Amino acid sequence: MKYDDASWHYGGDFPSDLEPINGATHIAMFITWCLLNDLAGSLHLDEFPDALNELAARQQSPAAWFVDNCDEKFTDEDLNTQGNLFALYYYNDESSPFYSDYETAVGSDAETLYHIEDSWETYDKLGPVFKKRFDEWRELEGSQKN
Repeated sequence: MKYDDASWHYGGDFPSDLEPINGATHIAMFITWCLLNDLAGSLHLDEFPDALNELAARQQSPAAWFVDNCDEKFTDEDLNTQGNLFALYYYNDESSPFYSDYETAVGSDAETLYHIEDSWETYDKLGPVFKKRFDEWRELEGSQKN
């Protein structure tokens, strides 16, 4: 299953003053958080561990790493079972909480959400938001099992 694809964003009304990589920044921020928080799928853990280690070492910005290592696509193969369940809840479509959280945390001063900087500083602002949502989701999941 494909959750997102940068090419879906840099077509149409995408700002002409930006590079296509800006269409990947929001995707990269979420997938980076997942991969660095024990939600990585076997694709990254078993087949490309060196690339995952490079991400953890912050050798590239999140979007640059995502473009180079995920072919601009975020799919269910990127995450483990728990990661996919969380992505279905938090990221899956435009009505999911991710987009409002992203805008609130890092986009309030940006011309558009595509103008948000692809940087580790941006990621560091989003990390606590993603963790809070993940913890809330796990609590919700636990209460539904009882």
